[in-house]
Formats: sequence, C-alpha cells, structure tokens
Amino acid sequence: MTVRNVLFVMADQFRWDHMSCAGHPHLPTPNLDALAARGVRFAQAYVQSGICGPSRMSYYTGRYVSSHGATHNRVPLSVGEVTLGWHLREAGRTLALAGKTHVLPDARGQARLEVDGASELKVLLDEGWFTLVDRHDGHHGEPDSAYADWLREKGYDSKDPWTDYVIAVDGPDGPLSGWKMRNARYPARVREEHSETAYTTDVGVRFMEEQGDKPWVLHLSYVKPHWPYIAPAPYHAMFGPEDCLPVVRGEAERGPDAHPVLREFQNEEVAQNFSRDETVETVRPAYQGLIKQLDDHLGRVWDAMERLGRWKDTMVVFCADHGDYLGDHWLGEKELFHDCIQRVPFLLYDPSPEADATRGTVEHRFAEAIDVVPTVLDALELDPAKHVIDGRSLLPLTRGREVTWRDAAISELDWTFRGARRRLGLPTGHHHAWMVRTDRWKYVHWTGGLRPMLFDLQADPGELNDLGADPAMGEVCAKMRERLLSWFQGLKRRTTITWAEAELRTDSHKRAGVFLGEW
Repeated sequence: MTVRNVLFVMADQFRWDHMSCAGHPHLPTPNLDALAARGVRFAQAYVQSGICGPSRMSYYTGRYVSSHGATHNRVPLSVGEVTLGWHLREAGRTLALAGKTHVLPDARGQARLEVDGASELKVLLDEGWFTLVDRHDGHHGEPDSAYADWLREKGYDSKDPWTDYVIAVDGPDGPLSGWKMRNARYPARVREEHSETAYTTDVGVRFMEEQGDKPWVLHLSYVKPHWPYIAPAPYHAMFGPEDCLPVVRGEAERGPDAHPVLREFQNEEVAQNFSRDETVETVRPAYQGLIKQLDDHLGRVWDAMERLGRWKDTMVVFCADHGDYLGDHWLGEKELFHDCIQRVPFLLYDPSPEADATRGTVEHRFAEAIDVVPTVLDALELDPAKHVIDGRSLLPLTRGREVTWRDAAISELDWTFRGARRRLGLPTGHHHAWMVRTDRWKYVHWTGGLRPMLFDLQADPGELNDLGADPAMGEVCAKMRERLLSWFQGLKRRTTITWAEAELRTDSHKRAGVFLGEW
C-alpha cells in the first residue's frame, strides 16, 4: 500500500479564484501552489450545496444532499447515515478531527434508539464518527472549549475570549466588535500566534508528530476565511482594495426582470451592505489577509510532513466547503448557485508512483465534494461501499487511467430558513432548488412555481445574463431539466444492503423454500 495516511484539509468559505495558482494576480499562496505542483489541481470542482452544513455532510458521507437529507445548517445528519468515520472504523481505523465540522447530533434519532448518554457510541454519533483531537467551529463564543481554555492560559482574561479578543479589534479609540464589517480594516485583539488558524495548525501538527509511524487519517478543518472577517496583525493590512479582484455584478441582475429569488436574496441585510463599494473595499482586503495567513500556516504543515517523512505515504486533499460572494452579483455570504459560491479550490496530492505523470497538472473534468470519501477509501484499499456512496474515486484521474467521467456537476439548496421565502409568500415545503452545471450551461430548477434560471457560460462566464425567462431557450431548459431527472434516478436510496447482497438475493425464493408459481 502506497498510501498509509490521509490529510484531509478544508477551509471554510474559501473562493476558488483566491489562489495564485488559480490566477489571482495579487494574492500569493506559495504553499497551496506547492501542493498543486506536487499533485493535481482540479479546476472544475463543485460542492453539493453552497451552505456549510449540507456541503460538509456531502463531503463526509460521499452522498448528495438529496441522499443524506441534512439540507441546511442546524439540520442534523440522520443517525442512520454512514460517514467516512464509520467506513474507517469498519476497517479498524479512526478519523481524527482538528477544527470545524458543523456536525449536529441527531437527538431525536438517538432517543428513538435509546442510545446511552454515557456510551462511547453516543460520543461518536454526536460527532459524526469523528474522533476529536480538538473541535472549534468558530461561529460564536465557545467559553468552555479547549481553545478558550488555551487562550485564557495565554493571558486573555475573559469568560469569552473568542468574542473579546479573537474576533474583536483594536480600533483607534479602543476595542470594537468584529461583527461589524466596517471594523475589518483593524487588527484582531488576539496575537497572530494565538489566532484560530495558528491554533488549529498547532493541534494538527502535534497530532501528526504524536502518531509516529502509526497510520492515521486526519481532518484538519480551518474556520477561516469565514466571517467574521477579522485578521490578526500583520495580515489585516497586507492588502488594499487595489489588490482585490474586481466585483462581478451587472445592473440587469437587480432590474425588474431579475429572478425573484435573486432579488429577494439581494434584499437581505448582508447583501444590502455588500452592494456598497465601501463594504467591498473594506472586507475583501481582510478576506485576502485571512487566506494569506492560512497559506503561511499550511507551510508549517507541509514542513512538518517533510520533517516526519510523511510525503512518501500520505495523501493530501485541500478543499473548501463553498465560496463567498463578497459583493459579486449584489450579494454577500453564500447559498445561491453562482460559481463564486459553488466552485471551490480542490488540490489532491497522491503519493503513489502511478501519479508521477500527472504531478503539477490541471484537471478540467468535473470533481465534486462527494468524491472525497470514495477517493480516501480507494487510496487505503478499503471497501468502496458503492451501494451507499454517490461519489467516485479521483485516483483514476490522478493516475492517468482511461475512464468515462461525468460531464455535469450537481448542487442543491434548501432555502426555507431565509426570509426571502416568506417575502415571496412561499410556505415551508416549497423551498428547494437544484443546479445542473455542464461545460456550457448552468440550469437551476426551483420548486414553488418559480421559473428556472439559465446561463450560457460560454457567452456569459460572469453569469450576469439569466436566460431562464427567454422563450427561445425553452428547448435548452427542457434538456437540462431532463438531465436533472436522470440524475435523480441515479441516487443511492437502498443503503441497508450491499449490491453483492442484492445480487445474491435475486431470484432466490426457491433456495429459501418458497416455491411460488409452480404448476
């Protein structure tokens, strides 16, 4: 076995176009570039939802959102769903976590099964079968967390050091809240070496050191560059507005013919603020600073792997759970189907000699978040669990094998929790959407009687001109809708028996003593 260990690195809310190896002209990311040079950069990698929770559950299960059902943040993954941690456990391995997961326990499912609150099983189910090295989700204050305790040991005297130091800033007249985007221009009150990115890196490196030559799988999951957009010095001031990509937005996108969902998302507070040039010019430089900080700390991880001799036997995946609008399309945050949200950085280092011919290459075939689990199982030579997993191993692509590949990417959105649904008068139950993205077309199907969206990505790569209401595009929309139906038919619904078991049971009634139909 060439691959003994797996390092699965994820960043939160990291846009695909914010790496120098992907073409950003003013944001150097030498350590991500170095990983791309060692392996393959998947230039067309897409998540299964533009929201943290469902996207991560697809990463962790290898299943589409319509398969696993955890459709939004704060929607627990069913206790019956199988994650990468369980697949590894079946093989006598564990899946360690340092950082963020967004996993919520399925309390109702556990209660139905009468899971003992003091059991090891309860702990594993609560964490989605991750074994915790350290967990830090970075959404709000966690006063009782290991990170908070560590900060207090470092001298940050506060019941909630995350709120008071990590995402607070030193303004000209004293401390200010990092929740206000206007304050993203100031440095965090926490020292850089005590920031979230530095802390999570420390935990991950220490884990690798402590394993020695024992095989391991580690999910190293960073909360940044996710909001609050507060960077520690010196990263808060490394970039100015002139160093940022131009905002991609057109007047037609907020005109009278704009899609009603797009229009209502533009009416959300975060979008209203990001439609202002001042907000864009304040937040984007800080966002880039957070990425530069992350890249610098990934350099520490790569150095540790070099020192420990782990490049020879460790597969490395770097990806993100979704992007960030940062003012594009008159929007802030995430969720909808534009490429700045759905398309993510995705780098794969495969240590196998079979992958030598593809090192430093760019792969333009579609990769999806659901491909991580089957890729890990393939690399470790474990059961591929094809009756459960919707994704495909990427190793045939890294190893230059001839293979028939997908020609579209799929993503989904459950937007019932957004005020936009209420403003459009839609009840709960009419709040789903699906994207089909091919090389040329992006089609979005909405429930609730809403018209589709359609973009011609050859003529309109910025996705500024929605053709979904154009009668001349009716045939294209119909064909894309048919593709969506075909995709639905391929979802993995029967997950409690394997394909081999199904084959064994086929036409087996007589072997079971049931002689139905004989004359």
